[in-house]
Amino acid sequence: MALRENHVNYSVSNKEIQDLNKEAQKYAEKLAGVFDESHKVIIGQEDALKKILISIISDGHVLLESVPGLAKTLMVKTMSQIFSVDHVRIQFTPDLLPADILGTKIYKNVSGSFVTQKGPIFHNFVLADEINRAPPKVQSALLEAMQERNVTIHGDTYELKKPFLVLATQNPIENEGTYKLPEAQVDRFALKILIDYPSKQEELEIIERNSSNNSNSIKSLVSPSEIIEIQKFNEKIYADKVITEYIADIVNATRNPKDYDLDLENMIEFGASPRASIWLMRTAKANALLNGRGFIIPEDVKEVAHEVLRHRIILTFEAEANGINPDKVIDFVLEKISPP
Repeated sequence: MALRENHVNYSVSNKEIQDLNKEAQKYAEKLAGVFDESHKVIIGQEDALKKILISIISDGHVLLESVPGLAKTLMVKTMSQIFSVDHVRIQFTPDLLPADILGTKIYKNVSGSFVTQKGPIFHNFVLADEINRAPPKVQSALLEAMQERNVTIHGDTYELKKPFLVLATQNPIENEGTYKLPEAQVDRFALKILIDYPSKQEELEIIERNSSNNSNSIKSLVSPSEIIEIQKFNEKIYADKVITEYIADIVNATRNPKDYDLDLENMIEFGASPRASIWLMRTAKANALLNGRGFIIPEDVKEVAHEVLRHRIILTFEAEANGINPDKVIDFVLEKISPP
């Protein structure tokens, strides 16, 4: 007997789905505690916290974009404490060198040999603050680490810790003294999250909390080994063929909009890469897991579509001149592509 939910026929037995659901619910309860614990320190930013959690579950890196002062560093620090992992903040500046991130070899007079001094990249969670302030040579130093999960220092390769997550930030309103991120590096980020200002009520709570001596301590709820366990289970989340085709249609529509009766040919210079399809699947699975489900429904894909696609769609000058941004293009695509 096939399970039918939200008009999707899943070609898998109810028993298999029930087993996956049972395990997903167990993890979802634990991760719900992560949300509650994080709100002891972070006020609002529900969507940003959820998407960061999705990136951790799906084992993907994150690019955070916002003006200064919206708790990006605090989010990373708080998540690091809850997940019992070590973290580091690297302030990217124009004079930064690749060795400042990766490490280098130092000559020891006593032993007469070179010793490797590992850089800050050898932490579980790495906050690359204002990544676009460093020159391309330094930005590209992260490429191997982000993709291969290892780094090469003077010919020797070293594996990074697991779990490993890069959370990079950039300021969208200040371009002086910055370097545009190479497209190859931007594509390595699973998600691009836009963080907005808090509401007035949240602002009042922020003022009150930071005007008193009351400080809430954060508890460690999930161990690094449990993170890896959750990441492995996330791969088992069931995705039916119709969901796979739905994801492929969404990504293909950004490359060949005319095939889907979308009037976007003059707006899109380059469509999303195959990594977009991969991360749409992985992050949709993570969203399903957060909802205690062992299978994906179309809403899971829609939930993460903007964060996965917005930095992978290159618009034409004409589109930008007309005030069209990648999010609007994604809206057009999601409206046109009918979910299964």
